[in-house]
Amino acid sequence: MKIVRDFFANADIDSRGRAVDVGAGTNLYPSLAMLPFCSHLDLWEYSASNVAWLRRQVAGFGENWDAFWDIYREQPAYAALSDPRVALAERTEVHQASVFDLPDRRWDLGTMFFVACSLSTDLTEFRRAVHAFVGALKPGAPFATAFMAKSQGYFVGDDWFPAVAIDATEVESCLATVATGVTVTSIEVGAPLRDGYSGMIVATGRTTTDPQ
Repeated sequence: MKIVRDFFANADIDSRGRAVDVGAGTNLYPSLAMLPFCSHLDLWEYSASNVAWLRRQVAGFGENWDAFWDIYREQPAYAALSDPRVALAERTEVHQASVFDLPDRRWDLGTMFFVACSLSTDLTEFRRAVHAFVGALKPGAPFATAFMAKSQGYFVGDDWFPAVAIDATEVESCLATVATGVTVTSIEVGAPLRDGYSGMIVATGRTTTDPQ
């Protein structure tokens, strides 16, 4: 959160632009990271149950998210936003759609957290998803992405969900042709929340002005 917060706060973003969080799921902190830097925020999510959750949260998010906002508001750009609940409700639109349905070159900044690495075990599909996300941003747009490192997949109850075991080198390679100024940071998590991964990877950068 601090990496992404500081990146956006120092990215000289026109706050009149349009932002997107792809694969928002049941997380608000990627959206909150962009809130001071946009006049409209699109949440792009495939799951119907997650879309319903997002719409409820956008109408008035729970107190548990205040602890996340407290971290963001350590940066003056975030502290200047007096009421993030009102801003989120007024600026946000929730869409039910796939990462592969993203239109080209529509948004001025974006986030995609833990999506491309959690679609399947197919590295080609991982790269397609990352490129679809970056390709949905306008030339020169700042973005932040996050991935699970070396994920082996995971159980939710009795259901198995696949993942692709990427590392920081693969993230750098995937972004090399579509982004500039990329910084890739590996984050050790200590005691993991679940088995089957070795940490997290955060990548920030800007889309190329001449997309490949």
